[in-house]
Amino acid sequence: MKRMQLLLLVGIMVFIPALAFASGSSHAETQTALVIQVGIVLFAVKLGGILAQRLKIPTVLGELSAGIVIGPFALGGLALPGFPHGLFGSLAPAMDIPVSPELYGIATIASIILLFVSGLETDLRLFIKYSLAGGLVGLGGVILAFAGGDLFGVLVLGGGFMDPRNLFFGIMSTATSVGITARILSDRKKMDSPEGVTILAAAVFDDVLGIVVLAVVLGIASATSLGGSAGIAWSRVGVIAARAFGIWLGATVIGLVLSKRIAGFLKSFKHASAFSILALGLALVVSGFFEKEGLAMIIGAYVMGLSLSKTDISHIIIEKIHVLYEFFVPIFFAVMGMLVDVRQFASPVVLLGGLAFTALGIVTKLVGCGVPALFAGFNARGALRIGAGMIPRGEVALIIAGIGVSGGILDPGSFGMAIMMTLLTTLIAPFGLTAALRVPGSGTRKPTSGGDSRTIDFDFPSDDVAILVTDTMTHQLQSEGFFVRTMDIENGIALVRKDEISFSMRLEGIRLTAQATDENLPILQAAVFDAVATLNQSFGKLKDDFDPSSIRHEVSHETAPLDKAEAKAI
Repeated sequence: MKRMQLLLLVGIMVFIPALAFASGSSHAETQTALVIQVGIVLFAVKLGGILAQRLKIPTVLGELSAGIVIGPFALGGLALPGFPHGLFGSLAPAMDIPVSPELYGIATIASIILLFVSGLETDLRLFIKYSLAGGLVGLGGVILAFAGGDLFGVLVLGGGFMDPRNLFFGIMSTATSVGITARILSDRKKMDSPEGVTILAAAVFDDVLGIVVLAVVLGIASATSLGGSAGIAWSRVGVIAARAFGIWLGATVIGLVLSKRIAGFLKSFKHASAFSILALGLALVVSGFFEKEGLAMIIGAYVMGLSLSKTDISHIIIEKIHVLYEFFVPIFFAVMGMLVDVRQFASPVVLLGGLAFTALGIVTKLVGCGVPALFAGFNARGALRIGAGMIPRGEVALIIAGIGVSGGILDPGSFGMAIMMTLLTTLIAPFGLTAALRVPGSGTRKPTSGGDSRTIDFDFPSDDVAILVTDTMTHQLQSEGFFVRTMDIENGIALVRKDEISFSMRLEGIRLTAQATDENLPILQAAVFDAVATLNQSFGKLKDDFDPSSIRHEVSHETAPLDKAEAKAI
């Protein structure tokens, strides 16, 4: 039977390539180019990421730069034997995008995974609970950044404020990448400071409001021409924008209402890996639905993630699809880099425009987020820190720019300016925030209780034990009403908060590093002790009630022979 299955498998493997070549060499050529491209991209982004880490800059910049270097407008456009258009040159040069549709399709899936995980990591309860200061800061930043980006488009490209190109400049200006800020706050031991907590809450507002604005902008863009706002039926624009907002709001409400039932359906598949993959499958289906309705796929992915974020399986899904995240998302950043026509930077308009767009992006976030912070109990020092923490743009801005390019809304020059703004704000922001945090003195008008933060390290016997204790403590804290927000999954940074209690955690190998004020330090220590005690009790009960020799006895009676490794393990 096994021999027949093997022969059948070999026959299929031989037959499929034969069909491919029989159907025409172009199909075989496309598939061959795709697998080679993906393989080279994986190596390029890994090397770019390693170089970025050594230079102590965000990994995403290394991955994006790797895409620019190997892209069709640089090394990837050089003709090679078997690749007349270059290794990353499109097989269809007349396309709107300079990479193959197959490779861009993989990047699209990557963007869906990215926003799905972003939705899963959004703490909706934190969004509601601490909505005053975070809402003021987030809303102010989104409004001013959008208005500034739109105005920039009007001045550089012409047209009216409702021109789709200018609207896209506005929406690209709004998206903040808080992961970079989280790493700096953690390094400076300011994660649980008033400024750090406010940046966290504002980042949640920034994400949600950015998705809402994107939905409305796409609705408006579908009703307007590329040339400007003359002759637009504003009643029709209003209807389409309202419809786009209604679809987003309706899907979000339905998802949140049915979240427990959706989670229950997924859990019926028993295994965590199975229901995590199916959760991603739901995100893909919902994303496709949103695209069919004239909205971006990433909006549907974020809505699906947001719906599952309040369920008990959200952390499991993030953990189980992390490997897919690590595979796909760097490809997305590389493909975004490939779309950059480096020749455009020789144009003074693009170069100066990119620098001006960057300066405007920095100023609008500093003012838009900093000024509202003054009305939320912060002084000028604290407002500057919050504004600086909201400056970095990142993955969402790149996704939006990619949507604009693939939809024919943004030309190569406009896309180049958007990429320059994303790169420079991500590079500049860490230096600005670090400098703001070094300024001595409190950032609030009234003294905060508890004084400065203290750092305490907990070392465990192994990485696995450290992860187990941290996960147990996280679940116990959540069951007691604490909000646990993952700010930087790559570096294991999380913020824990309940009412006036807050502390941060950072897991690195065998060490769990926590930061808390003197007032909250006993609560943190008690949480770690409870987690260790719970695990100790569980393993003690397992040791008392479970006899490993019984497995040895049962296995010894099995007919199937064991190899040496299995026998040794038992």
